[in-house]
Amino acid sequence: MEVFVYLFAALFSVLNPIGTVPIFVGLTQDYSKKERAKVSLWTAFNVFLILLVSFFVGQYVLSFFGITITALRIAGGIIIASSGFSLLNGRFSKNKGINKKAEEEAHNRNDIALTPLAMPMLAGPGSISLLIAYYQDHHSTGEIIISSIAILVVAFTIYLVLRSAHYLAKILGASGIVAISRIIGFLTIAIGIQYIISAVLSIVRGV
Repeated sequence: MEVFVYLFAALFSVLNPIGTVPIFVGLTQDYSKKERAKVSLWTAFNVFLILLVSFFVGQYVLSFFGITITALRIAGGIIIASSGFSLLNGRFSKNKGINKKAEEEAHNRNDIALTPLAMPMLAGPGSISLLIAYYQDHHSTGEIIISSIAILVVAFTIYLVLRSAHYLAKILGASGIVAISRIIGFLTIAIGIQYIISAVLSIVRGV
């Protein structure tokens, strides 16, 4: 249960689907309710696949390029903490890898579920590096099953958030979304710093 709660909380903080709400609303403002539901479903499914592949295949990518888990934790920690700072400052679009040009292209694209919604808005370098590092410490059969379930639940939560995005935007308003995202940003910074501390301690113990 502890593995599930930690991974779910960490992924939810790094992915921050609440911060994606205003962007999703902007990209789907001309969509029908049925079309929004379809985009929400496919976005969540794509995020699930990206995270699951990262969780299981990431370690082999590291081995291929000769990257140590310590280096990944430091790099991932910096990316995660940077994302957290962006959320604290209210720069959601920049944090999600979206600029005006990318947003205009998205409006003209038929299918936005994979890009830019699933990647890089939700599943980005921060969440991918987090999962790769997490697998190194939690790779028993039971932990893998629980972690996979946590990833699935995160994806389902993303679906629920995006499915209700237009409703949430009206209820919470811009100030409400900013407030929630800043709280999540603070937690994200803490997660990133913890990864860096773990990597530094690992280096010190090895000296």
